[in-house]
Amino acid sequence: MGLISSSWSFKKFFAIVFVAFAISGEFVAGYYRPSPWRYAHATFYGDETGSETMGGACGYGNLFNSGYGLDTAALSTTLFKDGYGCGQCFQIVCVNSKHCNYGRPSTVVTATNLCPPNWYQDSNNGGWCNPPRTHFDMAKPAFMKLAYWRAGIIPVAYRRVPCKRSGGMRFQFQGNSYWLLVFVMNVGGAGDIKSMAVKGSRTNWISMSHNWGASYQAFSSLYGQSLSFRVTSYTTGETVYAWNVAPANWNAGMTYKSGANFR
Repeated sequence: MGLISSSWSFKKFFAIVFVAFAISGEFVAGYYRPSPWRYAHATFYGDETGSETMGGACGYGNLFNSGYGLDTAALSTTLFKDGYGCGQCFQIVCVNSKHCNYGRPSTVVTATNLCPPNWYQDSNNGGWCNPPRTHFDMAKPAFMKLAYWRAGIIPVAYRRVPCKRSGGMRFQFQGNSYWLLVFVMNVGGAGDIKSMAVKGSRTNWISMSHNWGASYQAFSSLYGQSLSFRVTSYTTGETVYAWNVAPANWNAGMTYKSGANFR
């Protein structure tokens, strides 16, 4: 019998294709799925208070206020991807080290910062974040969930996992009435952003350009209009619409919450 010689075989063929795609892919039926395990190394920066992890290259500011806390990491250039890695979530476990905590527990961290290259040191001796190395420079409290801190550097296994967020995406406004700069936080699903657009109550959709980290900008006069956003994931390509996020009297320095999020 030919491959599509009957309606039954035609449907069966495409069912098999769909199942094969679902098994091999990381984004199925609207939900982000964990990636395969890979290997890297991890270090830590700062102290137990996490004060040195606040701010960072993604622009999330105070990580307690933005909802990320101290379960965070700075990514090497290879993972950071010019800021498109911001917001991604990784499950990490210590492996093949005498310093691993008993039972080899894992922890999940959010990417909130960049671990920059150090070209004055060898990539295998201090230049841990030099390309093309894959490396996590974790907040110290997160690192201590995996291993004894005096280890300094440990081999780890890691994988991308869905970012489980409570509530919708948050949009922090900066700029002025002619230049809107938006930092997007609390992104679920794959956790990352590829592109954004903004729509005023009196405009069509306006494409926003990537500024740095997790921020996007629009050079338009939008003050006095309620604002909606169209957000597209970097990893999955899925698009979510956040309608009427900010009222017409929005102000720079404020953070506005939406009910929309990725899964």
